[in-house]
Amino acid sequence: MAEHVSAADPPKTKEAALLALMDRTGYNIVQENGQRKFGPPPDWNGRPPPKGSEVFVGKIPRDLYEDELVPVFEKIGRIYEIRLMMDFSGSNRGYGFVMYTGPAEAKRAVRELDNFEIRKGRFIGVCKSVDNCRLFVGGIPKNKTKEEILTEMRKVTEGVVDVILYSSVTDKSKNRGFAFVEYENHRAAAMARRKLIPGKIQLWGHDIAVDWAEPEPEVDEETMSKVTVLYVRNLMLSSTEDKIRDVFSCNNSLKVEKVKKLRDFAFVHYKSREDAEKALNSLNDYILDDSKIEINWAKPVDRSTKQRSRPNSGTTVNSYSPYIYSQASFDTCNYGASMVYPLPPPPLHGIPQSSAATVR
Repeated sequence: MAEHVSAADPPKTKEAALLALMDRTGYNIVQENGQRKFGPPPDWNGRPPPKGSEVFVGKIPRDLYEDELVPVFEKIGRIYEIRLMMDFSGSNRGYGFVMYTGPAEAKRAVRELDNFEIRKGRFIGVCKSVDNCRLFVGGIPKNKTKEEILTEMRKVTEGVVDVILYSSVTDKSKNRGFAFVEYENHRAAAMARRKLIPGKIQLWGHDIAVDWAEPEPEVDEETMSKVTVLYVRNLMLSSTEDKIRDVFSCNNSLKVEKVKKLRDFAFVHYKSREDAEKALNSLNDYILDDSKIEINWAKPVDRSTKQRSRPNSGTTVNSYSPYIYSQASFDTCNYGASMVYPLPPPPLHGIPQSSAATVR
């Protein structure tokens, strides 16, 4: 149950400061589920701000509250919401999250407020928040379609936007026993994860495994606008690189520089962005060797993370800068499939070995 801030929260002098803050801004402060929320703006209509609008704030003095945080962060831009993590004593837990009304303000906050001296000799840390909106769900019957999974997930959780499903490598009529469920925001995903605790809910009479999917790599728009490589998935094992090259050259009207196929997906390199765009627009949902393929822009991998290893993965990374081709690429889809596999693909009862976002 949510509670408005009262004299039982921080000391009385601090309560007066918080009440004055609410009076000045028109924002409410409400405490619930171990956190205290300041916002959203009283005149806000419509959906919450887009992904990328939130920053994580750490090293907050335990007796520091919104009356000191807001004046610092509002200098950057309009605040949508501040979530301050609280403990049972009424002190904060040393960290919180500030969401702005847009991603530009969040980026500026990281640049200008990281290592900011919020009190004499006390410096806060500000970095980009992992705004994960995607859950991994394992234990799904292999005969279920995307539409059936989407319908079922919307029955038991709120805010479902999409289901990302992978076909079996050998039988395209079946899925691989797991899916990724995309939610409208991180909060909706976190609430769904809490509700779908294994043993609490069954889907189609089966126990399920639920955890955070690893966030897909984020690449700025300028970099993405220069990409000339396409990621192609849902290929048949029998489809060859030569056959893919023939199809994606569109009767030799488009210049394909290189094709790299790994099991049931491939990367197609073009000489120009224009040719890649033509292929993307004309070939999505193309039937290649009796399988409907899906195409997305490939995402370059950050050079600083290319060689990053994963525990017990048993894979090596062979890189063709700035992209990665390897079994690790297949398992993690770091190349930009707009979806990410856990590593390795789990059994029906398994869960991903890595949880990339924390519950909050």
